[in-house]
Amino acid sequence: MDRIRTLILGAAGRDFHNFNVVYRDDRRYEVVGFTAAQIPNITNRRYPPDLAGPLYPSGVPIFPEEELASLVDRLAVRQVVLSYSDVSYEYAMHRSAIANAAGADFLLLGPRATMLDSRKPVIAVCAVRTGAGKSPASRRIAALLRDRGLRVAIVRHPMPYGDLSAQRVQRFAALDDLAGHRCTIEEMEEYEPHILNGSVVYAGVDYADILERAEADADVILWDGGNNDLPFYRPTLHIVVVDPLRPGHELSYYPGEANLRMADVVIINKVDAAGLEAVTRVRENVRAANPRALVVEAASPVTADQPDRITGKRVLVVEDGPTLTHGEMRFGAATVIAMRFGAAEIVDPRPFAVGSIADTYRTYPAIGTLLPAMGYGEPQVRDLEATIARVPCDAVIVGTPIDLGRLMTIAQPVARARYELQVLGRPDLSDALADVLDNPRATARVRRPPSGDDSTVPL
Repeated sequence: MDRIRTLILGAAGRDFHNFNVVYRDDRRYEVVGFTAAQIPNITNRRYPPDLAGPLYPSGVPIFPEEELASLVDRLAVRQVVLSYSDVSYEYAMHRSAIANAAGADFLLLGPRATMLDSRKPVIAVCAVRTGAGKSPASRRIAALLRDRGLRVAIVRHPMPYGDLSAQRVQRFAALDDLAGHRCTIEEMEEYEPHILNGSVVYAGVDYADILERAEADADVILWDGGNNDLPFYRPTLHIVVVDPLRPGHELSYYPGEANLRMADVVIINKVDAAGLEAVTRVRENVRAANPRALVVEAASPVTADQPDRITGKRVLVVEDGPTLTHGEMRFGAATVIAMRFGAAEIVDPRPFAVGSIADTYRTYPAIGTLLPAMGYGEPQVRDLEATIARVPCDAVIVGTPIDLGRLMTIAQPVARARYELQVLGRPDLSDALADVLDNPRATARVRRPPSGDDSTVPL
């Protein structure tokens, strides 16, 4: 039987997971390549043979996604699989049109095919968009679990942008581990706050191996999802964060709407920052899409550690990179602080941007006068450092969750914006977590896809 020649579209995360779980050992398929998008410097690599398995002794090549149409023809591709997240339906269907026009089928894999089962309870924290506030929610949930004496293993959505073989299974228990694994700024933004709060974080490439390691460490697995991706592990409790600062996005991005419809608990975050009309619209969309979900409302109040460095000053605003780029947010925590404490001016960094930072502005022109904290590798970190140094400002407001001063020299005075999840009223997260908190080691009812078997499994 001829194997089905398959091309997987990705961004160094969901694509590798789909390959590992669905295609790697299935002789019916031949994955002839991955494509890469969204993340700098991940094209023209190869998924290595030690990860790809015996059916792929030479590994699997990774091509730029811009070559999609020609790849379908050149590689005789029969099936194109979209395997990255946080894209609009319009973007996803444009890829479908390109694949179909070139002669290939276009496929989206669902949760039944791609979720792994755990021997331990799994709390999955996901979102409908990048920057919705999933990370603060994950940190708050981890604290509630630890307060009950439970050992928590944080398993983070993948960001393997370096040596894939070396990143097969990564464990982060101390800040030194970040340097040891040569983490990017994006990785540090996700791992560092968990580590400082006393949690152990796992990430990497092969999430079956990661799960086995995490289960040995923990009573509860906390899946800290990236972008708006579906969880890699079948959740005992599925929590999804929605963002009223982008009303309507919960119904128009892939696979965020799927998360919303699957959720046991929906957190409507940022109700303090969004207008009443936007919050009402999102609340109505949540109820229409998933009327059985428990709805929790929350704020993400922003504070500054050095407000005196902001008032009346010309400031450079540095925000979380992915939130501004493919997350499409037009402001973040640092912008809020600049406005709240009366900055005289937000200085436009674009005339002073160098190297890959200038490239980022060309790729994402809607970023405007904010500086995204891009750091995919040491050269880009140095470009970010040089850009900051060239901006004529009185102070730098940093809205990322990490201390950029550990990674670079910033000559200007720095003020950091900080934010944590604050649940408002009832129900709250304790209500949402009640079953796991009260009896984490008992048999728990595991959610299944709608057509699946609604059974219980021992945890």
